[in-house]
Amino acid sequence: MATFKYTAKDINSKKFHGKIEANSRAELVNLLRSDNLYLLKCSKMSDDENRYKIKLKELSELCRQVGTMISSGISLIMAMNIITKRENNPKLEKIYKDIYIKLQQGFTLSSALSAQGEAFPHLMINMIHASESTGMMDKTLIKLADQYDKDSKINAKVKSAMFYPIILIIITIAVVMLVFTVILPNFLDLFEGMEMPLITKIMFAISDVIIQQGHWILIIILMMIAGFSFLLRIEKVRLKFDKFKLSIPKVGSLLKIIYTARYARSMSSLYSSGVSMINSLNLAKTTINNTYIESQFEKVVRAVRDGSNLSTAIHDVDGFDAKLSNAIYVGEESGNLDDMLQRTADDFDFESEMAIEKMVTLLQPVMIIVLGIIICVVVISVILPIYGLYGSVSGKG
Repeated sequence: MATFKYTAKDINSKKFHGKIEANSRAELVNLLRSDNLYLLKCSKMSDDENRYKIKLKELSELCRQVGTMISSGISLIMAMNIITKRENNPKLEKIYKDIYIKLQQGFTLSSALSAQGEAFPHLMINMIHASESTGMMDKTLIKLADQYDKDSKINAKVKSAMFYPIILIIITIAVVMLVFTVILPNFLDLFEGMEMPLITKIMFAISDVIIQQGHWILIIILMMIAGFSFLLRIEKVRLKFDKFKLSIPKVGSLLKIIYTARYARSMSSLYSSGVSMINSLNLAKTTINNTYIESQFEKVVRAVRDGSNLSTAIHDVDGFDAKLSNAIYVGEESGNLDDMLQRTADDFDFESEMAIEKMVTLLQPVMIIVLGIIICVVVISVILPIYGLYGSVSGKG
């Protein structure tokens, strides 16, 4: 989907300027017609013009502020004016000001958000669009704020949990480089002319390769990382990699819990906001962030269209926790599907937090053990020839 800059006019020939997402020029014309505007000219925006994406925490704050002010009786235009004036981030201020101007021109909030390119997620825009016709915009915005706040906190916990293991990995690499480039070479002259054990020969060979060819090794590693990143942009490769992630012991189970929580919360928010079941399915899948799971939703949507229950259609999706389909079934039978999905998401959020803490608890000693083994092997490779040298000197004495 591309983002277009456009100039349009209304029936009174008043000109309007803005940005809006559309698959084609024809779709752009139809979108503007829905707002009683007629296209004069348009152009596609480049990626550089349209690359700022609002962070989860910023989305949460925006939704909560607007939702709270609307529920207090403040008009939407006044709410955006207040938020724009109080914003300190120049990029956000520019986006909010454009939204404020469009609201004054008669745009709906969803249209004004859509005109900001990739700044706002499609889930948010569609939920707000649905709430505009139901009169529940304040409740929808508060619900979005809660969702983005939880997503932000989970992401922060994952990053925080991985911080110590990453530090340990960096320390391990630093120690290995110090040993092979500084410490071991100092023993080379001492052992010259001696018959060294195999382990010592291997250690010195590794040390020599790192010292002599270290820059090439670094270049190769960087090229491999760049190549891997490029390959992940290929749809089939990304799909297989996303499937592989789910099969990794411990990590795969954790990812399934996180994906299930993310999907359940998105479905609950969309469905309770008045978005149709089919549209909810198509939008919620984009929040999962796993192409392998997303690829299975064409079958799910087809099954629901053909009359199947959601619980039945989603049961065989590989990548979700099995408890999701059971929770959806209970929600369907009780008539409280959105509430059941919300509770399920909360339960999985708690499980994911526990799983992350458990994984980090296991990972820390593993890294320490690996570092200890490397140091022990190096020490043994140095001690063995010294011990042999001492033995030969003692034998001669």
